[in-house]
Amino acid sequence: MLPAITAPAPAPVEAKAEVAIPLKKEVKSEDYEPMTDSKNVKKFVEDYFADIPLMVQIAGCESRFRQYKNGNVIRGEINNKDVGVMQVNEHYHAATALKLGIDIYSIDGNVAYARYLYEKEGARPWMSSSACWAKFKESEIARR
Repeated sequence: MLPAITAPAPAPVEAKAEVAIPLKKEVKSEDYEPMTDSKNVKKFVEDYFADIPLMVQIAGCESRFRQYKNGNVIRGEINNKDVGVMQVNEHYHAATALKLGIDIYSIDGNVAYARYLYEKEGARPWMSSSACWAKFKESEIARR
């Protein structure tokens, strides 16, 4: 009979400090009701775009932080194809938003599509209101 062979003991493992990765807070309009109050809309937009302050300024200039008026989504005063707090133009963007599963007529969808646009094109889609929000640095306006 052969003698029993024991495996060497594993080397001690140093305790690693766990690193907490901060999760982005999910911002939902239902936590800011009623969305007919521009103060609530402003707080929602500020929290949603906490990482892109320029978008908060754009929302203020474009819609004065309004999403609904008399129970309907607001439309642009100059171009009635612009809808919602971020004044997303439905003529140019409704089909793409639909393909992405985003409802630009709801406030959650309106800001989500605005983020998508900003990530693709920077602030260019809102240049018509830039006289109002152009107090920002060029690097904040044209990310890409």
